[in-house]
Amino acid sequence: MKTTISIELVPRSESSIVADLETIGQSFSSARMVNIPDLLRFDLRSWDACAMAISGLDRALPHLRAMDFPAKAAGELAARLRGLGLCEALIVRGDSPQDLARPVHSTTSTELIRALKEVDPDLRLYAVFDPYRRGLAAELDEVKEKIEAGAVGLFTQPFFDRRFMQVCAEILPDVEVFWGLAPVLTAGNRRYWEVKNQAFFPAHFEATLAWNRGFAASVIEWATENEEHLYFMPIRVGLREYLGGLIE
Repeated sequence: MKTTISIELVPRSESSIVADLETIGQSFSSARMVNIPDLLRFDLRSWDACAMAISGLDRALPHLRAMDFPAKAAGELAARLRGLGLCEALIVRGDSPQDLARPVHSTTSTELIRALKEVDPDLRLYAVFDPYRRGLAAELDEVKEKIEAGAVGLFTQPFFDRRFMQVCAEILPDVEVFWGLAPVLTAGNRRYWEVKNQAFFPAHFEATLAWNRGFAASVIEWATENEEHLYFMPIRVGLREYLGGLIE
């Protein structure tokens, strides 16, 4: 199994997606996959952005927020994906919207995965693996439920310590996992990950581009040797600046 690399794109606008796709095509031709979150502060929805991307790539995964859909809407949602030429998605629970008038449903990620697989068994659905917020035991129990519901694999929260990543890989030996990496370049950005996501950093961590590029290089080497998959979230840094020379 060859290592697959996905790049997460922020759907600020159609023009920004076009620009990012051009950068990927020009500088990172081996990255034939993108995943795109559904961010309510932008007008462009993740599935529409992925429809723009899939024509020039092998794979494009929209993030679907379970709380935005009642389980009974699974048929309509699956048909929407298929109509856009999409055959896979990442199902997330989602954060509560700031707009209190926006409808919110009690649907969990597991429930939406199960509902989508019931109406379209051939959809490839991924779930989230978050090793920080609740502890590994509770997270692994929920991962088991998501896989039993029909998830084919996992996308992780970003890791900042390769040793912890390797531990998690050892306890998920038979699961297709996309291990996440995101650059952290300021003390404030580090505090965000620590406070909001309960992430932790190794003692030797440095909030510099050089450290983050070195970490990315070491993880790419590990993933290639072990046939693991990766996805990169180039937050607050250009794709070329972060990944130039690391991905062909």
